[in-house]
Amino acid sequence: MNVDKNIPFFWAVLPIIAMVVAMLITIVVFEGAPHVPLAFGTIVASLVAWRQGFEWQEIESSIYKGIRLALPAIVIIILVGLAIGAWMGGGVVATMVYYGLSLLRPDLFLISITLMCAVVSIAIGSSWSTMGTIGIAGMGIGAGMGIPAGMIAGAVISGAYFGDKMSPLSDTTNLASGLTDTDLFVHIKNMFYTTVPGLLIALGVYWYLGTSFSGAAELTNIANTMTALEQSFVISPWLLLVPLIVIVMVANKIPALPALTFGIFLGFLCQIFVQGDTTAVSMNTLQNGYVIETGNDVIDTLFNRGGIDSMMYTVSMTIVAMTFGGVLENTGMLNSIVKKMASLTKSAKTLIPTTIASCFITNATCSEQYISVVVPARMFSNVYRERGLASKNLSRALEDGGTLTSVFIPWNTCGVFILATLGVGVVEYAPYAVLNFTVPIISILYAITGFSIAKIKPEEQSLVSASSKQS
Repeated sequence: MNVDKNIPFFWAVLPIIAMVVAMLITIVVFEGAPHVPLAFGTIVASLVAWRQGFEWQEIESSIYKGIRLALPAIVIIILVGLAIGAWMGGGVVATMVYYGLSLLRPDLFLISITLMCAVVSIAIGSSWSTMGTIGIAGMGIGAGMGIPAGMIAGAVISGAYFGDKMSPLSDTTNLASGLTDTDLFVHIKNMFYTTVPGLLIALGVYWYLGTSFSGAAELTNIANTMTALEQSFVISPWLLLVPLIVIVMVANKIPALPALTFGIFLGFLCQIFVQGDTTAVSMNTLQNGYVIETGNDVIDTLFNRGGIDSMMYTVSMTIVAMTFGGVLENTGMLNSIVKKMASLTKSAKTLIPTTIASCFITNATCSEQYISVVVPARMFSNVYRERGLASKNLSRALEDGGTLTSVFIPWNTCGVFILATLGVGVVEYAPYAVLNFTVPIISILYAITGFSIAKIKPEEQSLVSASSKQS
Protein backbone atom coordinates (compact mmCIF):
# COMPACT_ATOMS: atom_id res chain seq x y z
CA MET A 1 0.00 0.00 0.00
CA ASN A 2 1.28 3.45 -0.91
CA VAL A 3 0.91 5.22 2.44
CA ASP A 4 3.30 7.95 1.30
CA LYS A 5 0.61 9.67 -0.75
CA ASN A 6 0.40 13.23 0.46
CA ILE A 7 -3.12 13.68 1.83
CA PRO A 8 -3.77 17.36 2.63
CA PHE A 9 -4.46 18.16 6.26
CA PHE A 10 -8.05 19.29 5.61
CA TRP A 11 -8.99 16.01 3.95
CA ALA A 12 -7.12 13.99 6.59
CA VAL A 13 -8.96 15.61 9.48
CA LEU A 14 -12.40 15.54 7.79
CA PRO A 15 -13.23 11.91 8.78
CA ILE A 16 -12.36 12.68 12.40
CA ILE A 17 -14.64 15.71 12.44
CA ALA A 18 -17.43 13.67 10.85
CA MET A 19 -17.00 10.86 13.38
CA VAL A 20 -16.92 13.21 16.39
CA VAL A 21 -20.06 15.07 15.25
CA ALA A 22 -21.88 11.79 14.63
CA MET A 23 -20.70 10.50 18.02
CA LEU A 24 -21.97 13.57 19.88
CA ILE A 25 -25.36 13.44 18.19
CA THR A 26 -25.74 9.69 18.73
CA ILE A 27 -24.64 9.57 22.35
CA VAL A 28 -25.83 12.95 23.69
CA VAL A 29 -29.05 13.42 21.70
CA PHE A 30 -30.19 9.86 21.01
CA GLU A 31 -28.40 8.16 23.95
CA GLY A 32 -27.17 5.46 21.55
CA ALA A 33 -24.03 3.34 21.29
CA PRO A 34 -20.80 4.45 19.59
CA HIS A 35 -20.78 1.66 17.01
CA VAL A 36 -22.69 3.44 14.24
CA PRO A 37 -20.75 6.76 14.51
CA LEU A 38 -17.49 4.82 14.23
CA ALA A 39 -18.81 2.96 11.19
CA PHE A 40 -19.88 6.30 9.70
CA GLY A 41 -16.37 7.63 10.31
CA THR A 42 -14.95 4.61 8.49
CA ILE A 43 -17.19 5.34 5.48
CA VAL A 44 -16.12 8.99 5.37
CA ALA A 45 -12.45 8.03 5.72
CA SER A 46 -12.79 5.48 2.92
CA LEU A 47 -14.40 8.07 0.63
CA VAL A 48 -11.60 10.54 1.38
CA ALA A 49 -8.96 7.88 0.68
CA TRP A 50 -10.70 6.98 -2.61
CA ARG A 51 -10.82 10.65 -3.62
CA GLN A 52 -7.09 10.95 -2.87
CA GLY A 53 -6.22 8.17 -5.29
CA PHE A 54 -6.38 4.97 -3.26
CA GLU A 55 -7.86 1.90 -4.93
CA TRP A 56 -10.67 0.04 -3.19
CA GLN A 57 -8.39 -2.96 -2.65
CA GLU A 58 -5.98 -0.71 -0.72
CA ILE A 59 -8.78 0.75 1.41
CA GLU A 60 -10.18 -2.70 2.14
CA SER A 61 -6.72 -3.92 3.06
CA SER A 62 -6.30 -1.01 5.49
CA ILE A 63 -9.57 -1.98 7.19
CA TYR A 64 -8.43 -5.57 7.62
CA LYS A 65 -5.06 -4.42 8.94
CA GLY A 66 -6.83 -2.41 11.62
CA ILE A 67 -8.97 -5.38 12.62
CA ARG A 68 -5.95 -7.70 12.71
CA LEU A 69 -4.23 -5.31 15.10
CA ALA A 70 -7.18 -5.68 17.49
CA LEU A 71 -7.30 -9.49 17.38
CA PRO A 72 -5.01 -10.04 20.41
CA ALA A 73 -7.18 -7.66 22.43
CA ILE A 74 -10.36 -9.42 21.27
CA VAL A 75 -9.01 -12.82 22.32
CA ILE A 76 -8.10 -11.47 25.77
CA ILE A 77 -11.53 -9.82 26.11
CA ILE A 78 -13.25 -13.15 25.39
CA LEU A 79 -10.99 -15.00 27.83
CA VAL A 80 -11.65 -12.39 30.52
CA GLY A 81 -15.40 -12.91 29.98
CA LEU A 82 -14.89 -16.65 30.48
CA ALA A 83 -12.71 -16.02 33.54
CA ILE A 84 -15.27 -13.71 35.14
CA GLY A 85 -18.02 -16.28 34.65
CA ALA A 86 -15.87 -19.16 35.94
CA TRP A 87 -14.59 -17.23 38.95
CA MET A 88 -18.05 -15.97 39.83
CA GLY A 89 -19.55 -19.46 39.59
CA GLY A 90 -16.62 -21.07 41.36
CA GLY A 91 -16.91 -18.75 44.36
CA VAL A 92 -13.42 -17.37 43.75
CA VAL A 93 -14.53 -13.74 43.55
CA ALA A 94 -16.93 -14.24 46.46
CA THR A 95 -14.06 -15.52 48.60
CA MET A 96 -11.80 -12.62 47.60
CA VAL A 97 -14.58 -10.15 48.42
CA TYR A 98 -15.39 -11.86 51.73
CA TYR A 99 -11.85 -11.75 53.09
CA GLY A 100 -11.29 -8.30 51.64
CA LEU A 101 -14.30 -7.00 53.55
CA SER A 102 -13.00 -8.54 56.76
CA LEU A 103 -9.48 -7.11 56.40
CA LEU A 104 -9.80 -3.68 54.73
CA ARG A 105 -11.08 -0.49 56.33
CA PRO A 106 -13.65 1.52 54.33
CA ASP A 107 -11.85 4.84 54.88
CA LEU A 108 -8.56 3.42 53.57
CA PHE A 109 -10.00 1.11 50.93
CA LEU A 110 -9.38 3.36 47.90
CA ILE A 111 -5.74 3.82 48.92
CA SER A 112 -5.35 0.10 49.64
CA ILE A 113 -6.78 -1.10 46.32
CA THR A 114 -4.67 1.44 44.41
CA LEU A 115 -1.46 0.20 46.03
CA MET A 116 -2.44 -3.45 45.65
CA CYS A 117 -3.10 -3.00 41.94
CA ALA A 118 0.15 -1.05 41.53
CA VAL A 119 2.23 -3.79 43.15
CA VAL A 120 0.57 -6.60 41.16
CA SER A 121 0.83 -4.66 37.90
CA ILE A 122 4.54 -3.95 38.45
CA ALA A 123 5.09 -7.65 39.12
CA ILE A 124 3.25 -8.91 36.04
CA GLY A 125 3.60 -5.89 33.73
CA SER A 126 -0.05 -5.84 32.64
CA SER A 127 -2.80 -3.42 33.58
CA TRP A 128 -5.43 -5.59 31.90
CA SER A 129 -4.49 -8.75 33.82
CA THR A 130 -4.44 -6.75 37.04
CA MET A 131 -7.88 -5.26 36.43
CA GLY A 132 -9.22 -8.67 35.40
CA THR A 133 -8.13 -10.24 38.69
CA ILE A 134 -7.50 -7.86 41.59
CA GLY A 135 -9.74 -5.22 40.01
CA ILE A 136 -12.82 -7.44 39.87
CA ALA A 137 -12.41 -8.39 43.53
CA GLY A 138 -11.84 -4.74 44.41
CA MET A 139 -15.13 -3.76 42.77
CA GLY A 140 -16.91 -6.29 44.96
CA ILE A 141 -15.16 -5.30 48.17
CA GLY A 142 -15.79 -1.61 47.59
CA ALA A 143 -19.43 -2.19 46.67
CA GLY A 144 -19.86 -4.10 49.93
CA MET A 145 -18.54 -1.04 51.76
CA GLY A 146 -21.00 1.26 50.01
CA ILE A 147 -18.36 3.02 47.92
CA PRO A 148 -19.55 4.24 44.47
CA ALA A 149 -18.46 2.08 41.56
CA GLY A 150 -16.83 5.00 39.72
CA MET A 151 -14.51 5.73 42.64
CA ILE A 152 -13.49 2.09 42.98
CA ALA A 153 -12.84 1.72 39.25
CA GLY A 154 -10.82 4.95 39.19
CA ALA A 155 -8.60 3.72 42.02
CA VAL A 156 -8.15 0.31 40.35
CA ILE A 157 -7.24 1.97 37.04
CA SER A 158 -4.77 4.38 38.66
CA GLY A 159 -2.95 1.56 40.44
CA ALA A 160 -3.01 -0.81 37.47
CA TYR A 161 -1.66 1.78 35.04
CA PHE A 162 1.02 2.98 37.46
CA GLY A 163 2.39 -0.54 37.61
CA ASP A 164 1.97 -1.11 33.88
CA LYS A 165 3.89 2.09 33.16
CA MET A 166 6.74 1.44 35.59
CA SER A 167 7.22 -2.30 35.05
CA PRO A 168 10.12 -3.53 32.88
CA LEU A 169 7.80 -6.38 31.85
CA SER A 170 5.17 -4.05 30.37
CA ASP A 171 4.69 -4.21 26.61
CA THR A 172 3.95 -0.46 26.24
CA THR A 173 6.99 0.43 28.37
CA ASN A 174 9.24 -1.71 26.18
CA LEU A 175 7.54 -0.38 23.04
CA ALA A 176 8.09 3.28 23.96
CA SER A 177 11.74 2.75 24.88
CA GLY A 178 12.45 0.57 21.85
CA LEU A 179 10.86 2.88 19.28
CA THR A 180 12.88 5.84 20.56
CA ASP A 181 16.19 3.99 21.03
CA THR A 182 16.11 4.71 24.76
CA ASP A 183 17.55 2.29 27.29
CA LEU A 184 14.64 0.59 29.06
CA PHE A 185 15.75 1.43 32.59
CA VAL A 186 16.73 4.98 31.63
CA HIS A 187 13.18 5.33 30.30
CA ILE A 188 11.63 3.94 33.49
CA LYS A 189 13.84 6.12 35.70
CA ASN A 190 12.86 9.21 33.72
CA MET A 191 9.15 8.38 34.15
CA PHE A 192 9.56 8.58 37.93
CA TYR A 193 9.53 12.39 37.60
CA THR A 194 5.95 12.44 36.33
CA THR A 195 4.41 9.14 37.43
CA VAL A 196 5.37 9.08 41.12
CA PRO A 197 4.00 12.61 41.78
CA GLY A 198 0.86 11.54 39.89
CA LEU A 199 0.47 8.52 42.18
CA LEU A 200 1.01 10.62 45.31
CA ILE A 201 -1.64 13.09 44.16
CA ALA A 202 -4.01 10.19 43.45
CA LEU A 203 -3.42 8.68 46.90
CA GLY A 204 -4.07 12.08 48.48
CA VAL A 205 -7.37 12.38 46.63
CA TYR A 206 -8.36 8.82 47.59
CA TRP A 207 -7.52 9.52 51.24
CA TYR A 208 -9.80 12.56 51.17
CA LEU A 209 -12.61 10.65 49.46
CA GLY A 210 -12.19 7.79 51.92
CA THR A 211 -12.97 10.01 54.91
CA SER A 212 -16.61 9.90 53.80
CA PHE A 213 -16.79 6.12 54.25
CA SER A 214 -15.96 5.47 57.88
CA GLY A 215 -19.38 5.62 59.53
CA ALA A 216 -21.74 3.04 61.00
CA ALA A 217 -23.65 2.72 57.71
CA GLU A 218 -20.62 1.32 55.93
CA LEU A 219 -19.97 -1.16 58.73
CA THR A 220 -23.59 -2.33 58.52
CA ASN A 221 -23.27 -2.78 54.74
CA ILE A 222 -20.13 -4.84 55.23
CA ALA A 223 -21.77 -7.13 57.79
CA ASN A 224 -24.85 -7.64 55.60
CA THR A 225 -22.76 -8.35 52.51
CA MET A 226 -20.55 -10.87 54.32
CA THR A 227 -23.62 -12.68 55.66
CA ALA A 228 -25.16 -12.82 52.18
CA LEU A 229 -21.91 -14.19 50.76
CA GLU A 230 -21.75 -16.95 53.40
CA GLN A 231 -25.33 -17.93 52.60
CA SER A 232 -24.84 -17.95 48.82
CA PHE A 233 -21.36 -19.46 48.35
CA VAL A 234 -18.94 -21.91 49.88
CA ILE A 235 -16.24 -19.53 51.18
CA SER A 236 -12.79 -21.07 51.58
CA PRO A 237 -9.28 -19.62 51.74
CA TRP A 238 -8.23 -22.43 49.39
CA LEU A 239 -10.15 -20.69 46.61
CA LEU A 240 -7.67 -17.81 46.84
CA LEU A 241 -5.13 -20.13 45.23
CA VAL A 242 -6.87 -19.69 41.86
CA PRO A 243 -6.04 -15.99 41.33
CA LEU A 244 -2.71 -16.46 43.09
CA ILE A 245 -1.70 -19.20 40.63
CA VAL A 246 -2.65 -17.01 37.65
CA ILE A 247 -0.67 -14.04 39.01
CA VAL A 248 2.37 -16.21 39.70
CA MET A 249 2.19 -17.70 36.20
CA VAL A 250 2.11 -14.27 34.55
CA ALA A 251 4.83 -12.96 36.87
CA ASN A 252 7.01 -15.87 35.74
CA LYS A 253 6.60 -14.70 32.13
CA ILE A 254 4.01 -17.26 31.11
CA PRO A 255 1.94 -15.47 28.43
CA ALA A 256 -1.42 -14.04 29.46
CA LEU A 257 -3.49 -16.31 27.22
CA PRO A 258 -2.39 -19.69 28.67
CA ALA A 259 -2.36 -18.24 32.19
CA LEU A 260 -5.93 -16.96 31.87
CA THR A 261 -7.02 -20.22 30.25
CA PHE A 262 -5.65 -22.20 33.18
CA GLY A 263 -7.44 -19.83 35.57
CA ILE A 264 -10.71 -20.40 33.70
CA PHE A 265 -10.26 -24.18 33.97
CA LEU A 266 -9.62 -23.93 37.72
CA GLY A 267 -12.70 -21.74 38.22
CA PHE A 268 -14.80 -24.18 36.20
CA LEU A 269 -13.66 -27.06 38.42
CA CYS A 270 -14.36 -25.02 41.57
CA GLN A 271 -17.96 -24.39 40.46
CA ILE A 272 -18.50 -28.14 40.09
CA PHE A 273 -16.55 -29.60 43.01
CA VAL A 274 -16.63 -26.76 45.57
CA GLN A 275 -19.89 -24.94 44.90
CA GLY A 276 -21.72 -28.13 43.92
CA ASP A 277 -23.19 -27.06 40.59
CA THR A 278 -23.65 -29.52 37.74
CA THR A 279 -21.35 -29.65 34.73
CA ALA A 280 -24.20 -28.39 32.53
CA VAL A 281 -24.74 -25.33 34.76
CA SER A 282 -21.02 -24.64 34.84
CA MET A 283 -20.78 -24.86 31.06
CA ASN A 284 -23.74 -22.49 30.72
CA THR A 285 -21.97 -20.06 33.06
CA LEU A 286 -19.02 -19.88 30.69
CA GLN A 287 -21.32 -18.99 27.81
CA ASN A 288 -24.06 -16.86 29.38
CA GLY A 289 -22.50 -15.75 32.66
CA TYR A 290 -23.26 -16.55 36.28
CA VAL A 291 -26.81 -16.07 37.55
CA ILE A 292 -27.76 -15.72 41.21
CA GLU A 293 -30.72 -14.29 43.15
CA THR A 294 -30.01 -13.57 46.81
CA GLY A 295 -32.31 -10.64 47.51
CA ASN A 296 -29.22 -8.55 48.31
CA ASP A 297 -28.96 -5.86 45.63
CA VAL A 298 -25.19 -5.50 46.03
CA ILE A 299 -24.56 -9.24 45.63
CA ASP A 300 -26.99 -9.65 42.74
CA THR A 301 -25.60 -6.67 40.84
CA LEU A 302 -21.99 -7.74 41.31
CA PHE A 303 -22.24 -11.48 40.65
CA ASN A 304 -24.77 -11.68 37.79
CA ARG A 305 -22.19 -11.26 35.06
CA GLY A 306 -19.44 -12.85 33.00
CA GLY A 307 -19.46 -15.32 30.14
CA ILE A 308 -18.70 -15.00 26.44
CA ASP A 309 -22.04 -13.38 25.63
CA SER A 310 -21.36 -10.47 28.01
CA MET A 311 -18.31 -9.51 25.94
CA MET A 312 -19.93 -9.38 22.50
CA TYR A 313 -20.85 -5.68 22.80
CA THR A 314 -17.22 -4.95 23.63
CA VAL A 315 -15.86 -7.17 20.86
CA SER A 316 -18.13 -5.62 18.22
CA MET A 317 -17.20 -2.09 19.27
CA THR A 318 -13.51 -2.97 19.16
CA ILE A 319 -13.83 -4.33 15.63
CA VAL A 320 -15.79 -1.32 14.35
CA ALA A 321 -13.40 1.12 16.03
CA MET A 322 -10.38 -0.57 14.50
CA THR A 323 -11.86 -0.37 11.00
CA PHE A 324 -11.90 3.41 11.42
CA GLY A 325 -8.40 3.48 12.90
CA GLY A 326 -7.10 1.13 10.22
CA VAL A 327 -8.14 3.44 7.39
CA LEU A 328 -6.70 6.53 9.11
CA GLU A 329 -3.39 4.85 9.91
CA ASN A 330 -2.77 2.82 6.78
CA THR A 331 -3.73 5.46 4.22
CA GLY A 332 -1.47 8.08 5.80
CA MET A 333 -4.22 10.40 7.08
CA LEU A 334 -3.01 10.12 10.65
CA ASN A 335 0.56 10.85 9.55
CA SER A 336 -0.66 13.99 7.80
CA ILE A 337 -2.34 15.21 10.98
CA VAL A 338 0.66 14.48 13.21
CA LYS A 339 3.07 16.12 10.73
CA LYS A 340 0.93 19.25 10.76
CA MET A 341 1.06 19.34 14.55
CA ALA A 342 4.83 18.74 14.55
CA SER A 343 5.39 21.65 12.15
CA LEU A 344 3.88 24.05 14.70
CA THR A 345 6.42 23.26 17.42
CA LYS A 346 9.55 25.32 18.02
CA SER A 347 10.88 24.16 21.40
CA ALA A 348 10.35 21.69 24.24
CA LYS A 349 7.70 24.03 25.66
CA THR A 350 5.49 23.25 22.67
CA LEU A 351 6.97 20.00 21.35
CA ILE A 352 6.25 17.83 24.40
CA PRO A 353 2.66 19.11 24.85
CA THR A 354 2.15 18.56 21.12
CA THR A 355 3.42 14.99 21.44
CA ILE A 356 1.04 14.31 24.34
CA ALA A 357 -1.85 15.84 22.40
CA SER A 358 -0.95 13.72 19.35
CA CYS A 359 -1.00 10.57 21.48
CA PHE A 360 -4.41 11.47 22.88
CA ILE A 361 -5.81 12.24 19.41
CA THR A 362 -4.44 8.94 18.12
CA ASN A 363 -6.11 7.14 21.03
CA ALA A 364 -9.40 8.80 20.12
CA THR A 365 -9.18 8.19 16.39
CA CYS A 366 -7.41 4.85 16.05
CA SER A 367 -8.87 3.35 19.25
CA GLU A 368 -5.70 1.48 20.23
CA GLN A 369 -3.05 2.58 22.71
CA TYR A 370 -0.27 0.80 20.81
CA ILE A 371 -0.91 2.99 17.76
CA SER A 372 -0.88 6.05 20.05
CA VAL A 373 2.70 5.12 20.96
CA VAL A 374 3.91 3.91 17.55
CA VAL A 375 2.71 6.73 15.26
CA PRO A 376 3.90 9.73 17.33
CA ALA A 377 7.20 7.91 17.97
CA ARG A 378 7.78 7.60 14.24
CA MET A 379 6.71 11.16 13.50
CA PHE A 380 8.53 12.98 16.31
CA SER A 381 11.85 11.08 16.67
CA ASN A 382 13.78 13.29 14.25
CA VAL A 383 12.08 16.43 15.52
CA TYR A 384 13.29 15.79 19.06
CA ARG A 385 16.85 15.22 17.86
CA GLU A 386 16.78 18.36 15.72
CA ARG A 387 15.59 20.39 18.72
CA GLY A 388 18.43 19.03 20.85
CA LEU A 389 16.22 16.93 23.13
CA ALA A 390 17.27 13.53 24.45
CA SER A 391 15.22 10.54 23.33
CA LYS A 392 14.05 9.80 26.87
CA ASN A 393 11.93 12.97 26.73
CA LEU A 394 10.03 11.49 23.80
CA SER A 395 9.66 8.02 25.33
CA ARG A 396 8.24 9.56 28.51
CA ALA A 397 5.85 11.80 26.59
CA LEU A 398 4.61 8.80 24.59
CA GLU A 399 3.65 6.96 27.77
CA ASP A 400 2.28 10.03 29.55
CA GLY A 401 0.10 10.94 26.61
CA GLY A 402 -0.58 7.54 25.02
CA THR A 403 -0.61 4.73 27.57
CA LEU A 404 -2.42 6.68 30.29
CA THR A 405 -5.04 8.57 28.28
CA SER A 406 -6.34 5.50 26.45
CA VAL A 407 -8.75 4.83 29.33
CA PHE A 408 -10.64 8.08 28.68
CA ILE A 409 -11.86 7.08 25.20
CA PRO A 410 -15.04 4.93 25.43
CA TRP A 411 -14.36 3.23 22.07
CA ASN A 412 -10.64 2.69 22.64
CA THR A 413 -9.75 -0.94 23.34
CA CYS A 414 -8.76 0.04 26.89
CA GLY A 415 -12.04 1.87 27.52
CA VAL A 416 -14.15 -1.01 26.25
CA PHE A 417 -12.09 -3.53 28.21
CA ILE A 418 -12.64 -1.62 31.45
CA LEU A 419 -16.39 -1.38 30.77
CA ALA A 420 -16.58 -5.11 30.11
CA THR A 421 -14.36 -6.12 33.04
CA LEU A 422 -15.20 -3.68 35.83
CA GLY A 423 -18.70 -2.87 34.60
CA VAL A 424 -18.13 0.90 34.79
CA GLY A 425 -18.19 3.34 31.87
CA VAL A 426 -15.73 6.12 31.11
CA VAL A 427 -18.04 8.96 32.18
CA GLU A 428 -18.45 7.34 35.58
CA TYR A 429 -14.81 6.52 36.39
CA ALA A 430 -12.96 9.30 34.53
CA PRO A 431 -13.08 11.88 37.38
CA TYR A 432 -11.56 9.31 39.74
CA ALA A 433 -8.80 7.91 37.48
CA VAL A 434 -6.62 10.57 39.04
CA LEU A 435 -3.21 9.23 38.04
CA ASN A 436 -4.22 8.96 34.41
CA PHE A 437 -5.09 12.63 33.97
CA THR A 438 -2.64 14.23 36.41
CA VAL A 439 0.49 12.66 34.86
CA PRO A 440 -0.04 14.25 31.40
CA ILE A 441 -0.66 17.60 33.12
CA ILE A 442 2.53 17.24 35.17
CA SER A 443 4.44 16.32 32.01
CA ILE A 444 3.19 19.45 30.23
CA LEU A 445 4.10 21.63 33.24
CA TYR A 446 7.63 20.19 33.22
CA ALA A 447 7.94 21.01 29.52
CA ILE A 448 6.89 24.62 30.14
CA THR A 449 9.24 25.10 33.09
CA GLY A 450 12.10 22.99 31.69
CA PHE A 451 12.26 20.78 34.77
CA SER A 452 13.65 17.27 34.10
CA ILE A 453 13.93 18.00 30.36
CA ALA A 454 17.19 16.39 29.19
CA LYS A 455 19.24 17.92 26.37
CA ILE A 456 21.46 16.13 23.88
CA LYS A 457 25.17 16.61 24.54
CA PRO A 458 26.87 19.24 22.28
CA GLU A 459 28.92 16.64 20.40
CA GLU A 460 25.79 14.56 19.74
CA GLN A 461 23.92 17.64 18.56
CA SER A 462 26.70 18.34 16.04
CA LEU A 463 26.28 14.86 14.59
CA VAL A 464 22.51 15.33 14.37
CA SER A 465 22.92 18.68 12.61
CA ALA A 466 25.41 17.22 10.13
CA SER A 467 23.10 14.29 9.41
CA SER A 468 20.15 16.64 8.84
CA LYS A 469 22.17 18.72 6.34
CA GLN A 470 23.20 15.62 4.41
CA SER A 471 19.61 14.41 4.18
